[in-house]
Amino acid sequence: MTGIDSRDSSMGPIARVRDRLEGPNTLGNSTPFWAVFAVAVVALAAYPQFVGLYAVLTSTKYFALAFLAVSLTVVWGYCGVLSFGQVAFFGIAAYTFGIIGVNFSSASGITAALVGAVATGTLFALVLGYFMFYGGVSDVYVTIITLVVALVLNTFMAQTAGSEWAVGEAQLGGFNGMPDIPDLVVGIGETSLELGDIIPLYYALLVALVVTYLALRVLVNSRFGMTMVAIREDEQRTATFGYDIAFVKLVAFTIGGALAAIGGVFYAAWGNYVDPTVFGVQFAALPVVWASVGGRESLLGTVGATLAIERLRTGLTEGVGPLGPEWAFVIIGGLLLTVILFMPAGVAPSLDRLGTRLLERVGDRSSSRPTEEAVE
Repeated sequence: MTGIDSRDSSMGPIARVRDRLEGPNTLGNSTPFWAVFAVAVVALAAYPQFVGLYAVLTSTKYFALAFLAVSLTVVWGYCGVLSFGQVAFFGIAAYTFGIIGVNFSSASGITAALVGAVATGTLFALVLGYFMFYGGVSDVYVTIITLVVALVLNTFMAQTAGSEWAVGEAQLGGFNGMPDIPDLVVGIGETSLELGDIIPLYYALLVALVVTYLALRVLVNSRFGMTMVAIREDEQRTATFGYDIAFVKLVAFTIGGALAAIGGVFYAAWGNYVDPTVFGVQFAALPVVWASVGGRESLLGTVGATLAIERLRTGLTEGVGPLGPEWAFVIIGGLLLTVILFMPAGVAPSLDRLGTRLLERVGDRSSSRPTEEAVE
């Protein structure tokens, strides 16, 4: 056996799992963190039992948007490539799910729509990334190109209002959007699982988000994840060690596209509707805000920022409190500027560093105290 195999065989099952989940590229590599994480998941699972359906409905939407947020964290936070157009893959998947779902409304048809939509968004990311990274496009122009792609899709979909703009029974709807998107169904025939009601959809997204978070922890702490971070820190030096920079960026970009596509499917199934604003500039800017505030190098920080900011934005746009809806983006923009100025790494990494320093100071003080024997 290799050294790694012998080490794994000497570890218990829980230790082996933690060995995969923990590493230098993730925050929270301690038993207290996992205890708090478990409590948070249980609290989210119990949440629908203590609030109204509207609160559950909006929270389900936030979970769908969290997939878009973590997709940018993978590409930007860990690989150093700012993709301003992650909403392109999100929106393509949402429209694809609607088109296939409207035309094939059976359980197997909607399941095929789910798979086809995620595959379409992923494939689009793969093709776009291939031409950018193997074409030698610098990271700055990747940011511009992805944004332009999203804006082109926004412009195109907004002018598909005529009856001639239809794919089978599915009317694209132009700026009015595509209504009547079916509820999410997973499975075939009688074995299918219907997620039409809001409570089942909430739990489905919660489980999917937790599983995705844990899987991404394994990814970013793997050898491939280490390579991604090395490219982010010093691309030229990483290339001198023989790594295929274009390939690593392409894989990371494709994974990000797949995550955004999953979020797009959930988003379309959540509202039974999608319109061209999913490709717009304001929507494209939101993932950047979520990742920057939460900490683009922190998966959990990005998810937490998404849930918190979207809850704040929802309250502001609904006119809750003394401020009107027109203040929503002003306040969110001010929040972003504040974090960039005072916590440039983001909230989660800054809090983690603060906690580490406090623990170190407490440890130093306790170790510097004379023992009773020394005093005597």
